[in-house]
Amino acid sequence: MTICTRKLTIPTLMIALLASLALAQTAGAAAPPQKFYVSLGDSYAAGYQPGLGTTRNGFVYQVPGLVKSRGYNLKVVNFACAGATTTSLMQQVGCVKAALGPDSRPYPTDTQIGAATKFIKANRSKIGLITVSIGGNDVTACARGAADPVTCVGAATTGVNTNVTAAAKALRAAAGPKVKIVGTTYPDVVLGAWVNPGSDGAKNLANLSIIAFKSLINPALTKAYAAGKGSLVDVTAATGAYGDMTVFNTLAPYGSIPKPVADVCKISFYCDKGDIHLTTKGYGIIAKLVAGQMPKLK
Repeated sequence: MTICTRKLTIPTLMIALLASLALAQTAGAAAPPQKFYVSLGDSYAAGYQPGLGTTRNGFVYQVPGLVKSRGYNLKVVNFACAGATTTSLMQQVGCVKAALGPDSRPYPTDTQIGAATKFIKANRSKIGLITVSIGGNDVTACARGAADPVTCVGAATTGVNTNVTAAAKALRAAAGPKVKIVGTTYPDVVLGAWVNPGSDGAKNLANLSIIAFKSLINPALTKAYAAGKGSLVDVTAATGAYGDMTVFNTLAPYGSIPKPVADVCKISFYCDKGDIHLTTKGYGIIAKLVAGQMPKLK
């Protein structure tokens, strides 16, 4: 009986060796351990969009995909409650089901901060990231007919500073010294008031909103998160609010409007629906800012 053998050429041998090496490396490379990404806050954190309710389009749900390339494997655990204020975050017990985001943890007998810190303490070694989106609902009333919106915001930020400082410190105590705590501020959607037909008062409100964010809201939030050794990502700046209001862009159906107004009209529902929430693309800007806070793992 004749045995037929196939002689391997040098290129064939090299390909086989490289393939074997690649398989060995793949088998030996362990996937990063899964950790919890704990979210707290309001409707932005819950992923709310008009007509849809709370969705997976929000920034919280976009973050895990963005940080995979940085070596993280995050599972969202969301305590956010649409409509939350800094006061309700600290004091209100429970949250109605419709206001909770996907991957939520109901807490019928706890406050939002209480439920979150309990979870964090119970899973301390498995917490990979904490984000908080809160404060917007404390100041939105100032854009609805306040005689002096800036003074109104100034008064509101006193409570914001007190409550967010307490929340940041509680989260830090629960999580320990190493976990990233990232606060997120907001796009200046009130700039969209500019497109309110025939309303000079609305244009004035749009201009005042820039002052409110730059001088009052964001400095208060920055100070509050720093008290818990956390950081604040400036969503207001990243979405173009501090741009030149004398530079005009054409945007249908509004015509020629200041560029900062056009920028916020493109990423929010405020200009066309009067709704303060963001498009999926708008939420994506926040997600990228949060992801950028996570250092690449070796």
